[in-house]
Amino acid sequence: MDFEISYRNRLNILLILLCCLLQNCHQELTDEIVIYSNDFSDEDIEGIENAMLNTFDGNKVLGFYNNGELKWNFQELPDHKAVRITLDIFLHDSWDGNLSLPSGPDIWYLNVDNEAIINTTFSTSPCNPRYCLFQSYPENYPSNLNPKTGSLSSDFLGRCHMQDELGYTSRYVITKVVPHKSDYIEITMGDILVQENSDNPLCDESWSLNGITISVLHE
Repeated sequence: MDFEISYRNRLNILLILLCCLLQNCHQELTDEIVIYSNDFSDEDIEGIENAMLNTFDGNKVLGFYNNGELKWNFQELPDHKAVRITLDIFLHDSWDGNLSLPSGPDIWYLNVDNEAIINTTFSTSPCNPRYCLFQSYPENYPSNLNPKTGSLSSDFLGRCHMQDELGYTSRYVITKVVPHKSDYIEITMGDILVQENSDNPLCDESWSLNGITISVLHE
C-alpha cells in the first residue's frame, strides 16, 4: 500500500510538472511575434537596401556580396523587451579567417541600431597540423577557432573561384537575441573582405543570405 501511494504521488507530481511545462511553452509562444520572415523564394525584396537576387544550390538567395551590406528598417513595432534575429547564410569560396594582409582578415558583421552584435571572421580553408587558417566565429574577432566551427554544413561546392571543389561553401544558421524596446529598429549586415592579391575579389570570396526571420519578445 505504501508503494501504491508513493507511486500515485509521484505520478501526480509528474502530471503537475508536465502541465506547468506546457503552460510555460504556450506562454513563450504567445510572447513572441514574428515581424518579418523571408527565404526569398517568392523574390520579394521590398524594403531591403542593396538587395540582389541570385541562385545558389537551387535556392533563391540575396547575393553575392564582397564588401557589401544589406539593411532593413522597421517602424511601429509592438511593445517588446528584445528582438530575436535568425539568419541563414552561405560563405562562398576562399574565406581566410584571421589571416593578415594581403588575404585577410575576412570579417562579417551584424549591427542593430548601429551597435555591433557580431563582428567576427570565417574561414573555409582546410585545416591540418601544418596549415590552418583560423576563424573567430562563433566568438568575435580576434578569437582563434578551427575553420568552419559552428557551421550547419560545409559540404557544398564553391561558387566561383572554387566552384569545382567540395567544402568551399559553408552554411551557418545564426540566432541572436538582442535587448531592445524602441518601436523602430535598423538591422544591418555586411562584410569587410580583404584579398589584395586577387584580380577578381567577388569570385575569390563572397557571401549570400539564404533566409532571415525577425521577431519581438515580450519576456
